[in-house]
Amino acid sequence: MARFFALGLLVLPIVEIALFIKVGQTIGLLPTLALVVIAAIAGGLLLRLQGMNVLNQMRGNISSGRLPGRTIADTMMIGLAALLLILPGFLTDIAALALLLPPVRSWIYGALSSRVSVVDVTSYRTQPRDQDGRIAGADTIDLDEEDYRPK
Repeated sequence: MARFFALGLLVLPIVEIALFIKVGQTIGLLPTLALVVIAAIAGGLLLRLQGMNVLNQMRGNISSGRLPGRTIADTMMIGLAALLLILPGFLTDIAALALLLPPVRSWIYGALSSRVSVVDVTSYRTQPRDQDGRIAGADTIDLDEEDYRPK
């Protein structure tokens, strides 16, 4: 997995530069730069709109007592989209704009949620204690003051 990540870090800038050159040759320098700026602005506007929407969903989940797993996944994907929008390039902008679309996030969540199990740990067990506050149990080793010696 680490090899693929390292390979991706090497290949992504090369692909982005190649796309800049191809798009620049096709439509010219100024329109290419304008596309990058427009994509960043449009992505920022979509990011703000979708981010506020997700915050409202999270508030609704928490107030109704439901686990906000889907909302947290949406938030993480929107954060990844924001990171991809910061990186200049057409490929990262396309991936970021795709992550900002709710149907794409739903598809990714569906693909990932089948591989993850969520465990609700809202309660905890307490150990039985004696009258003097010591933990009592079959696996408990109780040391007296004379049995314990600090180093």
